[in-house]
Amino acid sequence: MRRLNRITVVGASLAGLRAVQTLRQEGFEGEVTLVGAETHVPYNRPPLSKSVLHGDDDITLPGAEELGDQWLRGRKAVHLDPRTRTVTLDDGTELGHDGLVIASGARPRRLEGAHTLRTIDDALALRAKLDSGHEHVLVIGGGFIGGEVASTARQLGRKVTLVDSGPYPMHAGLGEEAARWLAAHHERNGVELITNVRVTAVDGGRVRLSDGRTVAADLVVGGMGVLPNTEWLDGSGLAVDDGVLCEPTLFATGSTDIVAAGDVARWPHAHFGGETVRVEHWSNANEQGALAARNLLAGAENAQPFADVPNFATHVHGARIQTAGLPHLADSASIATGSPEEDRFAVAFTRDGVPVGAVAVNSPKDLIRLKRAITAREMPPSP
Repeated sequence: MRRLNRITVVGASLAGLRAVQTLRQEGFEGEVTLVGAETHVPYNRPPLSKSVLHGDDDITLPGAEELGDQWLRGRKAVHLDPRTRTVTLDDGTELGHDGLVIASGARPRRLEGAHTLRTIDDALALRAKLDSGHEHVLVIGGGFIGGEVASTARQLGRKVTLVDSGPYPMHAGLGEEAARWLAAHHERNGVELITNVRVTAVDGGRVRLSDGRTVAADLVVGGMGVLPNTEWLDGSGLAVDDGVLCEPTLFATGSTDIVAAGDVARWPHAHFGGETVRVEHWSNANEQGALAARNLLAGAENAQPFADVPNFATHVHGARIQTAGLPHLADSASIATGSPEEDRFAVAFTRDGVPVGAVAVNSPKDLIRLKRAITAREMPPSP
């Protein structure tokens, strides 16, 4: 372990929390300062679009209660000066460091008049709206947040319209077969689906679409993706392009004392031929936060590349949808087991015959098998 005395972690969500925990687990005895924009104890985000909207407030992240006095709540980083190794906060405080973990996360794309769902405060505000009797909910974007909100609203008995700019919800992430199945699954569960159009404006109770139509709705929720929080790095000299550009080891490009992790990090994934990716899912933040901290302590010359195969899961209208790898890299896809008609199937994605991704619907064992194949770079025999 190289000699570091002061480490600042910017971002107090999952990646930042795991970084702090790992620093202590690895024996770092110096000063650790965690900067968090929210005033809440770090919490688990996946339940926000599901159980929290139903009234369950359990969003505990194990270990969050162990944070010490060097946790600055309700503070945002506004500037980084790598030359002086100083992070400036929104209240003017300057934090010196000799090691920095950037875990500043991402924020939702916004449209005036539409609610967003990223924080516990967002979720509680949306829950209050749903509880107050809004009968028709229009969701913009059919990604995993939009799909989960649509599913939850239907469970609560609300009329739901889902507007997506693609031919099917989650088309880019799931591929043709699974996305087509998902569209039908939404409709079978009472969701009105409007595809291949964009929402251009929300005007009171009317939502305007790019094809000239308007749709009436009592409550509009935006699930239009996120933007990485990198504005505070403007002028720092760090390379930023849809996230902080990193080496395979998560060190910021050109730096030996700054690492990045979670939604804000963009790095060349060694397992996929150096394809540059930014992954926004829970497991990625969890594992990256830990490795970024270990690599910072080890030093750039002894650091290990982050090459975990990405995976995520969502539940929509009672169905479990899982992905592994990077399906969008594929040049071919085929159903590996089951069939969409049975509502249980798995799709294997390959590039030049090598497995690069998998999608499973109500088929978790098949997802595990295909994920192992992605890791081994060899298709398994048919079950």
